[in-house]
Amino acid sequence: MTTRPALKLTHEGALKALAGAVAKANELGVPQNITVVDDGGNLLAFLRMDGAKLLSIETSRSKAITAASHRQPTSRLDPKNEIKLAIAAGGRLTNLEGGLPIIIGGFCVGAVGVGSGTGAQDVEVARAALAAIGAEDQVP
Repeated sequence: MTTRPALKLTHEGALKALAGAVAKANELGVPQNITVVDDGGNLLAFLRMDGAKLLSIETSRSKAITAASHRQPTSRLDPKNEIKLAIAAGGRLTNLEGGLPIIIGGFCVGAVGVGSGTGAQDVEVARAALAAIGAEDQVP
């Protein structure tokens, strides 16, 4: 076999995930930076809510890329390898909480990264993004 069928996250799905995350962030009263990427870590959607921390733009993107590339929550990456991973990946990989893969039907179709709140708040907002599109829940 030389090919296989694959699910793809659409821009419409990315926008629904973004909307679910924004609703949760508003509910928590925590403005967030929210990044949605496809399974290759390519940007599909991004929003910086009014009042979200400027530098968390980068952390939300790194969280999304990490979760997509490792197909697991960012917080599961071994802290012993944190510096090595960051250096090897040009600073794009992180083990900060708030990055979750988007798993649908057992396949990773992308990831969401959230940054600007506490780690627990970032995860809660990311999980709301997953719920908004019917993706499998990811508990760090």
